[in-house]
Amino acid sequence: MSKVAFVRNELVPEKPAPVKTTGVVGFLRTRLFNSPTNILLTIVGALLIWFTFVPALRFLLIDAVWHGADRSACLAETAGHPVGACWPMIQAKFTQYIYGFYPENQRWRVNLTFALGAVLLIPLLVPRLPAKGLNAGLFFLAFPVVAFFLLYGSGLRGFGVNWTTSVLTSLADSIGGAGDGLMRASASVPLTGSLLWALGKLIALIGTAVAYVVSPLAWLNRQIQDSSRPVWADLAITALIVSVLVIYLAGGLRTGFRSLMATLLTFAGIAVVIAVMGLDHGGLPIVDTRQWGGLLVTLVVSVTGIVASMPIGIALALGRRSTIPLIRIFSITFIEFWRGVPLITVLFFATYMLPLFLPGNVTVDGLLRAVIGTALFAGAYQAEVVRGGLQAIPRGQGEAASALGLSWWKMTALIVLPQALRHVIPGLVNSFIALFKDTTLVSIVALFDLLGSLRASFSDPTWSVPNTLFTGFAFTGLIYFAFCFGMSRYSLFVEHRLNAHRRN
Repeated sequence: MSKVAFVRNELVPEKPAPVKTTGVVGFLRTRLFNSPTNILLTIVGALLIWFTFVPALRFLLIDAVWHGADRSACLAETAGHPVGACWPMIQAKFTQYIYGFYPENQRWRVNLTFALGAVLLIPLLVPRLPAKGLNAGLFFLAFPVVAFFLLYGSGLRGFGVNWTTSVLTSLADSIGGAGDGLMRASASVPLTGSLLWALGKLIALIGTAVAYVVSPLAWLNRQIQDSSRPVWADLAITALIVSVLVIYLAGGLRTGFRSLMATLLTFAGIAVVIAVMGLDHGGLPIVDTRQWGGLLVTLVVSVTGIVASMPIGIALALGRRSTIPLIRIFSITFIEFWRGVPLITVLFFATYMLPLFLPGNVTVDGLLRAVIGTALFAGAYQAEVVRGGLQAIPRGQGEAASALGLSWWKMTALIVLPQALRHVIPGLVNSFIALFKDTTLVSIVALFDLLGSLRASFSDPTWSVPNTLFTGFAFTGLIYFAFCFGMSRYSLFVEHRLNAHRRN
């Protein structure tokens, strides 16, 4: 066979260069101009940015006034050009926006509280830092107590023995008072008077029995209060009682040594705080919550509401799925009631109507009432979010845990609940952001949060210029955006990190 060979005499035509998909040009081609619809949306978005972002940038930065002593500096006649934001007003009112009417010579206490919160919170948010359990205990348990005595002031007159005696004595008095009231009311009821009198007598006897049981503890409390240093004596006796209980519950000194050391270290830390802050002899001067305001009130209400609503929501979600009818009915009733009432109504009721239902000698601070109402309101919403996560867990998870011999508590705490919370991170953070912004509603109940302090500053004639209103709302808007955007981005980081097993 003859061998045939072929050699091309001309070059092969060049192929067109591949479409660039990287860099700025590639991003524009693949993301913004890859279809007629996206081209139209890109043009509309560019026009929207041009007509909104550019005027806002001119107002906030380019045409803004940065220096001045009064309203004349923010007038167009003085500046020589159309005036944008009046930042000297923000500088003059900055302390009011942060502290409200908190006494100026005591504002170091607010700064110290903010610093302690940041120092404890930042290591808690960084995953690679160690000692997360200790850090969480300090932030969620110790920090609220220290922050209360820093911000509000006052001191201690006793510790565990004194507090327990007060609660039990009040309980005994309440039971006895209820029994006496029924006995007095029986005289005005002709038909069932004897039965009502007998019931009142029984309740009064129960109150007397409770008071008799509490009498040794009351005697011990009187001896402690008569000593030269009642706070330290009460602290030492409380530490001794708690240590004995820890050893007993742990099954002896050998098995409960670590728990005993943790208990003793906790009481040692409490003693250090009492000594440093002088809580045994009056503590810091009292600053009434009616003098609080600005960002301080916003953070107190929002952070306390967020932290307190989580355990409330988890408990209600588990209670709604409970097989015990009483717990399930209570949880459903609580959730549906609080979800069906606006937050404004909750705040109004907690501030103005709740004192009408309390005894005459019982008073609750106005800020505390708002915080409790906010926490209960947010807890009802968190409960439904957590319940959605619980329903997403397959039944096989619980059945496998039961097969391994785990109790219901261990199965819920170690297997079911962590997975459920991981599923609902977006919903939880969404609720947190909504609650942080909804704290502005406390201004309707005479609490000057950040927005309330801003509105109060508008009445100052020293800075009464046309642009004052827009400047103030722009400033507070930036603050709210910074906090909300930070929570959103961190939630995305946590979600991405916890769902690493689902990425391909």
